[in-house]
Amino acid sequence: MTIKERNLAVSIILSIVTCGIYGLYWFVKLTDETKYLTGTDGADGIVALLLTLVTCGIYGWYWNYKLGERVDMLKKNRGQESTSSPVLFIILAIFGLGIVNYVIAQSELNNYANA
Repeated sequence: MTIKERNLAVSIILSIVTCGIYGLYWFVKLTDETKYLTGTDGADGIVALLLTLVTCGIYGWYWNYKLGERVDMLKKNRGQESTSSPVLFIILAIFGLGIVNYVIAQSELNNYANA
C-alpha cells in the first residue's frame, strides 16, 4: 500500500466545499493508511464508515480514540515522544472539532509519505 501525501489546506477546503463528501473519503483513507502503517487490527475504512453511520456516530467516538492511539504509535515508531493523542482526539470530537483530528493524523501520515 502506498501512503499518499495530502495537502492539509486542500483537504479541509474540499471537505467544506463538497459538504462533507470528501471528508468521508478522507475518513476511509485515514483509517486504512494508519491501520496499514501500525499493523493493528480493526475495521477497514469502509466498514468503519458504515459502522459510524449505522450507529448514528457512536462508533465514531471509538474510531477517534483508536485513531489517536495509531497516531501515537506512528510517533513512537519515528522516535518521537508519545503523547496523549487518544484523549485529545476524544476531546476535540466532543467539541465538534473532528476535522482537527483528521489534520493531525494526516500530518503524521505525510511524514511517512515523505520518508
